[in-house]
Amino acid sequence: MPATTTAPAGVPGLIARHAEQHPHTLAVSDGSTVLTYRQLCSAAAGLAAEMAARGVGPGSAVGLLAARSTRLVVAQLAIWWAGGHGVPLDPAYPRPRTAAMIEDAGVLLTLGDKALLAGAGLPQERTLVLDDTALPGEAATGAPHPSIDTPEAIALVLYTSGSTGRPKGVEVPHRAITALVTAPDAVALGPGDRMLYHSPATFDASTFEVWAPLASGAAVMVSPADRPTPEELARDVERFGVTTTFLTTALFHQLAVRQSRLFGVLRTLVVGGEALSAEHARTVLRAFPWLDLLNAYGPTEATTFTTLHRLREADCEGPPPIGRPFGGASAAVLDERQAPVAPGARGELWIGGTRLALGYLGQPELTADRFREIPGHGRMYRSGDLVTARPDGTLDFHGRADHQVKVRGFRIEPDEIEHALRLHPEIAEACVVVRRAGQDDAELTAFVVPTEGHRPAGAALRAHLADRLPAHLVPTAWTVLTALPLTDVGKVDRRALAALDPQAPGERPQVPAVALTPLQEAVAEAWARALGRPVERADADFLAEGGHSLMAMWVVDDLREDLGVELSLADFFSHPTVAGQAALVERSLLALHGEAGA
Repeated sequence: MPATTTAPAGVPGLIARHAEQHPHTLAVSDGSTVLTYRQLCSAAAGLAAEMAARGVGPGSAVGLLAARSTRLVVAQLAIWWAGGHGVPLDPAYPRPRTAAMIEDAGVLLTLGDKALLAGAGLPQERTLVLDDTALPGEAATGAPHPSIDTPEAIALVLYTSGSTGRPKGVEVPHRAITALVTAPDAVALGPGDRMLYHSPATFDASTFEVWAPLASGAAVMVSPADRPTPEELARDVERFGVTTTFLTTALFHQLAVRQSRLFGVLRTLVVGGEALSAEHARTVLRAFPWLDLLNAYGPTEATTFTTLHRLREADCEGPPPIGRPFGGASAAVLDERQAPVAPGARGELWIGGTRLALGYLGQPELTADRFREIPGHGRMYRSGDLVTARPDGTLDFHGRADHQVKVRGFRIEPDEIEHALRLHPEIAEACVVVRRAGQDDAELTAFVVPTEGHRPAGAALRAHLADRLPAHLVPTAWTVLTALPLTDVGKVDRRALAALDPQAPGERPQVPAVALTPLQEAVAEAWARALGRPVERADADFLAEGGHSLMAMWVVDDLREDLGVELSLADFFSHPTVAGQAALVERSLLALHGEAGA
């Protein structure tokens, strides 16, 4: 498919053009701060000048460590206008991982919120605090056209899980983002449309959420919650008048089960990250027949989405297809010798076209292995995904060719987790698999072989990983083995491990049972519904019981419905026990209804 023709200056140039032609049109809002296109460009130009004075120029890597907000959108645009490229950093990541990413990317300057920059321990001379007071008022003037005349220049470095134990920095060029967000055969956006920006800046979906609307003259509506609950997402969609949004597949499934009112407001919904359930898709299409529901597929190395398929009820008779390439992307289904397979035959998906990444930052051997010249197709990326092609070119997904996994939308290389586990002095061998892969209750599970004379506790291993890895890379289930099972050729038998029932390593101390208070019982019941088993102890820890962020969203939602209290996910995870959350509920109820007898 031919690449889309765009303005020489790419997305920043398109935004500047909208500012000239429609200066007072809404560009971005987070509910408390509202910017028109003129104000967005003025604020970005001012911040770009400040960065230039700090040495940022073409080729400079600039870190972003800030909560989602209007100022974060301004900062992302300003980095490009200064000639640099962005390196998004997640405030929830452990400090050592953030430091490693900054060093690996060669970050010259990090923009962010004052508290987050201080918490990361970054030297003051290499940081720049983003301040809402610097955002312009209505009288602000327009900004000059940015000068980005090198489409091959890096726009973003996005880190993904790495099989070598080291995260991979994917170098995404400007031309790839421009092709994604200006594709005429993709999601239709224009003036009057509003896109919800609720993904973490480190997640490649945010590339679509921010730049697709701004390149089209539409508006970005920023969800201000750090990790929005289902209720907060629905409220944001309603209060902002959102027309279009993206949801990870796992979140879509959960919202579909509960028939979220969010679907009733949207015109277009893009779903992606894992295999889509036909049952859930059919349920939503029947209940909300006006909704344009798109199933999306694509790795970070091909800039967010490679293929799209507009779903109809007829697509839900079996596993929904992932669709056809769009926006300058191309696809080939090849065998192990990189030769084409016949339509309907299973092969590995190779991706080509204008939206390929430049490669992996500082890893030329890995880049050469994954990005190759294929005769008749040009430069292509080896996805590792197995697909079949229908006669019209529509693709059906059939899993992985290797043991990379996806859990709740996150791409995970088990090798990275295993490498970190082996650093623990009591671990000799480790293997990480996913139990119930492809299901909503998929569970990242670690099997460990201890060093002689040791039997590590699950809590200690979780803490060990939490100090080194993001939360989505920390297993929620554990077991200790005397040896890992092997296949006939001497490789670890991951399939056999995935079929085992894990048991938490180490014996739980036998503490006399204590009756739960009424509020503790209410919390425990909400946990039990999410976990699928009874919770009987006040000191039970949500993560230790196998909980994860998606389950937490439903516990929070249930507590709101059952007790009328609003807990944020941040509060939920900072008080991870039944007793701790019951205390939060009690304080919330007292704040709502006053002290008893008052």
